[in-house]
Amino acid sequence: MPRLVTCPHCGRVHSSAYHCSDKPRREYVRREAEKGRYTSAWHQKAKEIKERSNYLCAVCLDNRILTYDGLEVHHIVKIADRPELLLEDSNLICLCVQHHKQADRGCISPDYLMRLVRLRDTPPDS
Repeated sequence: MPRLVTCPHCGRVHSSAYHCSDKPRREYVRREAEKGRYTSAWHQKAKEIKERSNYLCAVCLDNRILTYDGLEVHHIVKIADRPELLLEDSNLICLCVQHHKQADRGCISPDYLMRLVRLRDTPPDS
């Protein structure tokens, strides 16, 4: 059974389950750099990067592990810092969720990721 509490928004006593109409609404406003992530051009580029990576995580592949599940495309240089690199192939790499999180936290070196991108984009010797 819900208990009665004093509302911090209007000062009246309500049930703890009551949603007060005086509570201010929180609206998330995307920064300019983030807006590009929600375009068809970005979705097409992400699909292209995954295809060029043979639908494999680049870090796992470098460690001789084949990971096909939970793939995401990571911006090596954050788009908040360099929005013009949003669709730049040399700044994009296919990673599994685990390695994407590690890269975002800085646990995986951007230089290492750039090296993996160069390997992806270098045609094999004939």
